[in-house]
Amino acid sequence: MADEARSLLGGSPASSPVLAGRGRVSSSSSSSSSSSAIPPGHSFRRVTLTKPTFCHYCTDFIWGLAGYLCEVCNFMSHEKCLKNVNIPCSCIAPSHVRVPVAHCFGPPGHYKRKFCTVCRKSLESPAFRCEVCELHVHTDCILFVCSDCRQCHQDGHQDHDTYHHHWREGNLPSGARCEVCKKTCGSSEVLSGMRCEWCGMLAHAACYVVVTPECTFGRLRSMILPPSCVQLFSRNFSKLHCFRISENLQTESDEGDDVDGSTQGPAKDVQISTDSSKQTLKIFDGSDGVKRNQFRLISVPRIAKNEEVVEAALRAYYINDDQQEYELQTFTQQALLSDDVINRNDAAEDSNLGSVFRESVPEAWIIRAKPKDEEVIRIYPAWLQEGTAYISLRVNRDSTTQTVIKEVLPLLGRQAECLQNFRLVEVLMGGKQVQRMVLDSQKLILNRLEDIKKISIRQMNQTRFYIVENSKSTVQVNVFVGGLPPQLSPEEYMNILKDELAIKSAVVLEISCFSEAERIYMLVKDTTINDKPLNAVVIPEVMASKIPQNCWPLLVFVNPKSGGLKGRDLLYCFRKLLNPHQVFELTNGGPLPGFHTFSKVPSFRVLVCGGDGTVGWVLGALEEIRHKLVCSEPSVAILPLGTGNDLGRVLRWGAGYSGEDPYSILISVDEADNVLMDRWTILLDAEEPAEGAENGVAEPEPPKIVQMNNYCGLGIDAELSLDFHHAREEEPGKFNSRFHNKGVYVKVGLQKISHTRNLHKDIKLQVDQREVELPNIEGLIFINIPSWGSGADLWGTDSDDRFEKPRIDDGLLEVVGVTGVVHMGQVQSGFRSGIRIAQGSYFRVTLLKPIPVQVDGEPWIQAPGQIIISAAGPKVHMLKKSKQKKKKLEA
Repeated sequence: MADEARSLLGGSPASSPVLAGRGRVSSSSSSSSSSSAIPPGHSFRRVTLTKPTFCHYCTDFIWGLAGYLCEVCNFMSHEKCLKNVNIPCSCIAPSHVRVPVAHCFGPPGHYKRKFCTVCRKSLESPAFRCEVCELHVHTDCILFVCSDCRQCHQDGHQDHDTYHHHWREGNLPSGARCEVCKKTCGSSEVLSGMRCEWCGMLAHAACYVVVTPECTFGRLRSMILPPSCVQLFSRNFSKLHCFRISENLQTESDEGDDVDGSTQGPAKDVQISTDSSKQTLKIFDGSDGVKRNQFRLISVPRIAKNEEVVEAALRAYYINDDQQEYELQTFTQQALLSDDVINRNDAAEDSNLGSVFRESVPEAWIIRAKPKDEEVIRIYPAWLQEGTAYISLRVNRDSTTQTVIKEVLPLLGRQAECLQNFRLVEVLMGGKQVQRMVLDSQKLILNRLEDIKKISIRQMNQTRFYIVENSKSTVQVNVFVGGLPPQLSPEEYMNILKDELAIKSAVVLEISCFSEAERIYMLVKDTTINDKPLNAVVIPEVMASKIPQNCWPLLVFVNPKSGGLKGRDLLYCFRKLLNPHQVFELTNGGPLPGFHTFSKVPSFRVLVCGGDGTVGWVLGALEEIRHKLVCSEPSVAILPLGTGNDLGRVLRWGAGYSGEDPYSILISVDEADNVLMDRWTILLDAEEPAEGAENGVAEPEPPKIVQMNNYCGLGIDAELSLDFHHAREEEPGKFNSRFHNKGVYVKVGLQKISHTRNLHKDIKLQVDQREVELPNIEGLIFINIPSWGSGADLWGTDSDDRFEKPRIDDGLLEVVGVTGVVHMGQVQSGFRSGIRIAQGSYFRVTLLKPIPVQVDGEPWIQAPGQIIISAAGPKVHMLKKSKQKKKKLEA
């Protein structure tokens, strides 16, 4: 009965054997099990096979000439598999979503051996990929994507601490093995097999239904930031904003929730037939589709009846309703431009059509839902923490929001509570954006449904209603504003922001109003201060008290400009393997937003993906914000993406990233050993004004302080780095691989071979308060780690009674000299070592003339003056890759 409460238990789409929806098949069979014997929502018909075909359920080859094809989603099956199919058709997949979460699509790209989640066909042309989960989809299928992305944070709508497996079908590697039966479950031929988006468990479609529903996040659970610990109020922000994905990924078609429909007809599915017995028709699904020129193409016989065309049109829009509830209206190209025609009532000439075919076939059609005096709607209680339980309720012309709430509460056992404590929320489950609207208490529900159907029957199919308890939760949106001038007082920062952004609230980062947060966010992006653009980053709140024991979330920083653009792919992989809220792109606000997000986390680790300069950037930011962190000394691991990667070499992370499996990298980080490393402070105090001073009169540059992790070079070493730096600034597009970068270094070095310098005459060196006489050298290098210039051992391995054996945590720096470019080449080739000069903990270098200087690969010309090198604050905790893999047992 319509007034009875019904419940449908399951997880995310296709996660339960109990699935709703009408299924139609030419030859159905009965089943004594509690599961539906009719395939969920599919419209199967027997087809004759003309090419090799595989079953989407069992992945086996279909022998013979016959198979069963779903006319809506193209699911192909053996006859023997029909009764076992438990994957819902694309037309009913949205009804099985437990918590609707929009996807986050990047730019269209080419993806080999991947399949569309909606139509199940291969991605032969540019397609979209969700940046957070495994979903791939054609450009013309994106409007029909199910909003079933991973729920990576709590947003106040359905918050809970227990997480079930989030299953995603298909696109598994061909060698993937099922966790249940241990047999191969992947396929490169069809969309088949299941993968949990959180723990990575793989299974057959027949096997995953017996897996325990609760997900423990798998092997990476100690590194994943659990979604229940993250809160983000994101009402006015897109998914790109929420996950801090650079907006240059956003294409023009990302505006709103639609893609330009003028190119979105399914031309790849329906070719304009040359057969005189066939005709191809444009079908619009409502006034919004007409306005945007978004249509679908269908191919039908010329003698087809209206009912057949309506059914084909509904299938094109992935709607599984009874075709008797819909009808077609004809439109000419001129009529498409008339709002009066678009919004007119059903024309009398359309009501008695027996055949679609005429001498002059209309250029386009629009499919409309017939008006009804009663409807059955589903009401979902927002407080349920699992399953997709809902109440089916019949509404009529007199039903209002208030009467619906009044009828639903007794069915949920809440009849004793006041109606004013609840509200009815309309949710549009778009693939790119989940929109919520609170309905007025006197709103006529049936009128609202008719309005939506006129706009788009597709949108009606993606709309559901929630009954929600009124909450008094305080809205707080955290917006990080970066790019401000350094070393100002809080009052000066506040004055700048008030003047530039007209901020009314006294609190900048914690804004308690959605519209104010959105206004500030958009203003910041268009604001420059001292010719430097500001940047705004929406960051979540991590509720540290909810983080489970034995969990040390991994804070990941990725520099997408490093490593020949491999960083971009790593960003996607780490967002997929971890919670995307713990992955930060360094070109979007730098390291501080990440540390601010993790400021209350009691224990966490850091992974830096980039070159040595990127590592120094992150360590410098850590030093700056350390006093604000509950975990003031997190351990730092490195995924080397730069050219030299000397620090990565010393800590056994390798000479550079060459495409290793990101999952294996995370396992290595989890098993790495904690070691200490010295950091050094370099004070640069110029005694003469910089070159280019106006009229030759200027004050000397103020003292500058930089931090050093690896090495500091003066002379020829820094000169080569400076020339390389200038070459890269002139043509940055060419410097996209380590091989090319090293080639430029060699070229620059060869140009310097014949140059002679007398560096020992231009500088003076004091080590631990004593003068040190310098030999005849062209370069002086202070090294903190036993790797220099892309892995060379500048100090050497020979024993020397004058010095202690170097270590990265001994509080000592080694001072080495080189006699020129040839000597440097011999060191890098392993034929020679540098000239050992000194070892100490405090150094003073006096420059008698301008000299090239470089610190960790960052070069400049330093004016005459003093350079003082001393130990920085506390030693930093680094993670060193273990030599032997530890075998950690799963709990």
